[in-house]
Amino acid sequence: MVQIDFNNQGPESYDSFEEKFNELALKVFSHLSITDNFIIDVTIVDNNTIHLVNKNYRKIDRPTDVISFAYHDDEEEKKLINSQFPNPLGSIIISYEKAEEQAQSYGHSHIREMSFLFVHGCLHLLGYDHMTPDDEKEMFKLQDEILGGRKQ
Repeated sequence: MVQIDFNNQGPESYDSFEEKFNELALKVFSHLSITDNFIIDVTIVDNNTIHLVNKNYRKIDRPTDVISFAYHDDEEEKKLINSQFPNPLGSIIISYEKAEEQAQSYGHSHIREMSFLFVHGCLHLLGYDHMTPDDEKEMFKLQDEILGGRKQ
């Protein structure tokens, strides 16, 4: 089971993503056969805000599309989590402005782009990464499977 703690700091129209992200989180957890109870913090921000986060925490001086902060990076820490009660898994911060730019650039809807960024962030929280070609292949395959590989 997964619960989304949603905070929209963007336009009011992005409030609708709370429901979409809840649906996608269930798909991610179902696809990966995860039955533990987790809470994921999701915040939608503008480019200026994510730029500051990127600069302060990753030392990269530019806006990015999504940043994930896992609360439990260590496998031993994850084993200590009691799945009977919801536990914080991590935070996902998404720039709605960057998502809109990328959706236009890639030729698909901003809903598709926001969905991709959310799923991408979830997979990072669950320990997936794309630092090596093999890891990237695995992570992007999972993203395609979860999102259905179709444009929205």
